[in-house]
Amino acid sequence: MREFLTCPILRNLGFACLLTSAVSTSVSAAPEHAITMLGSAKYASGFDHFDYVNADAPKGGNLRLHALGSFDTLNPYIVRGKPAAGVHHGFGMYFETLAKRSRDEPFTLYGLLAESIETPGDRGWVEFTLHPDAAFSDGAPLTVADVVFSWEILKTKGLPNARATWSRVTTVAETGSRRVRFTFADNTDRELPLLIAGFMPILSKDWWATREFGTTTLEPPLASGPYVIEEVDPGRKIVYRRNPDYWGRARAVNRGQHNFDRIQYDYFRDASVALEAFKAGDYDLRFEGDATRWATQYAFPAANVGRVDLSVLSTGTPSGLSALTFNLRKPKFADLRVREALTNAFDFEWINKALLHDGYRRTTSMFTGSDMAPVGPPEGTELALLEPWRGKIPNAVFGPPYSPPATDGAGRPRANLKRAAALLDAAGWTIQDGKRMNAAGNSFRLEITIRRPSNEKIALAYARNLKRIGIDAPVRLVESAQFQGMIDTYDFDMVFGFWGVTLSPGNEQQNYWGAQTSNQPGGRNWAGVSDPAVDAMINALGAAKSRNELVAAARALDRILMWNHYVLPLYHDPGQRLARWSRIARPDIVPVYGLRLETLWDANAN
Repeated sequence: MREFLTCPILRNLGFACLLTSAVSTSVSAAPEHAITMLGSAKYASGFDHFDYVNADAPKGGNLRLHALGSFDTLNPYIVRGKPAAGVHHGFGMYFETLAKRSRDEPFTLYGLLAESIETPGDRGWVEFTLHPDAAFSDGAPLTVADVVFSWEILKTKGLPNARATWSRVTTVAETGSRRVRFTFADNTDRELPLLIAGFMPILSKDWWATREFGTTTLEPPLASGPYVIEEVDPGRKIVYRRNPDYWGRARAVNRGQHNFDRIQYDYFRDASVALEAFKAGDYDLRFEGDATRWATQYAFPAANVGRVDLSVLSTGTPSGLSALTFNLRKPKFADLRVREALTNAFDFEWINKALLHDGYRRTTSMFTGSDMAPVGPPEGTELALLEPWRGKIPNAVFGPPYSPPATDGAGRPRANLKRAAALLDAAGWTIQDGKRMNAAGNSFRLEITIRRPSNEKIALAYARNLKRIGIDAPVRLVESAQFQGMIDTYDFDMVFGFWGVTLSPGNEQQNYWGAQTSNQPGGRNWAGVSDPAVDAMINALGAAKSRNELVAAARALDRILMWNHYVLPLYHDPGQRLARWSRIARPDIVPVYGLRLETLWDANAN
């Protein structure tokens, strides 16, 4: 997923960007059934269904799921509150967008609320024609006015990331019957039309006219998706019911999907309790993200006799980046040598063997598992992107790809700790009475904050190695709401984080690593990266007009992030771990982006 960008190359020439935008509005385009980031859409106009679904899946039955913690709002698009599971448009069952993403292509969207999509070659604007049947769950037609309202309210009162994205649209105007055009501040980001199409939920203007958008609510908002909210038990349970009058049930992008009559999320206080509830049959399916649990806690009677299926599904997605994140806003992390030293103290090989049952692979790039992971020294287009920054980025960027320091797995990483100690000495943190001290007499203290108990043993193992080089590193476990507050205000030293990527990275990288988000409250740039070289590579991602250009920019960005040691990369799963009771059926084909709930069905349904 890609979210937002600044005007690349011409970012210091504001007049040039505006002039380009003005010219682009006059360029003609033809209506299409789909929009793709690069290349052509896989599915032609008039296609019947996505290849990875069972087009004849029966309707009926119930799907019981779980969530952790609690919730206090049904509006997932504001900073306040913790939204209920399933309510966000990303789940595909409540709120909807103008187009829907296919899961077996890098980045292509097909019309959903929109009947057709138009954008010129320079992508200075995008225009949608709404489907004539598009309607909210109460039967009210979904109109251009609702689309305009959604853009306006999300731009002014939505989440920070959304505000940054939608504010790059200069005008939204009705251009005809059921037609609405978004015109952009510049035409240098080819991804922005896709973000409008697939990541902006369409809200009801009339429903919100009498309600305050910026406050939490447990009143089900009016939406257009295939499910309505049937029951809300605050903090404990939410139940969705399939709408028999759903306007979009015949759309090709929905065929074979949204098959259950009811979907229920029950909340549990922690992951251990939730797993035991699954074993007891209290809910039907879980995606397991913990390799240790998968290796040690799934040999229970129902699984042993085949009533519960355990599968590791292969996907084609990049690994993403699971990492221990330095808060670069803190002076003690400003020196690259300090960050490199802290990375040397992490003994992945021992942790994976002793604590994780060899269930993970070390992450060397956030694009591991794809063609976007760096290979060899940079060359060609990639080198051309990096060359202007020579001398301003680590020299290692121009050599082999990043590889984190490795050990023999014996639990005694003496060579790595010796290297870490030397780096700290060089950075001015010397040993005094067994503790690392700087010239001002301050000791190096590093608090590791975690929200998941499963990460505690990892953090403690890391803290023991840090202590061996004179760094005090207490581990602090906090509950979810407190953790979120600390993240939103950047009140931490180091935390575990994850940054997901797709086969078409772009604007989300600005949110993850861009200077303009480095101090944005509630943002995803947890590390606080503010680096003009990083910004330049993110800009290049948005400006890419071919797969070659996109891959080159992704590799260049990855090299700069990794060799600057802005985060400490951890490890990733080998596939998608799925446990399901046999009543829950799935399609034979697993698409490149993995299995999704909307493609499942009840095997006992008629």
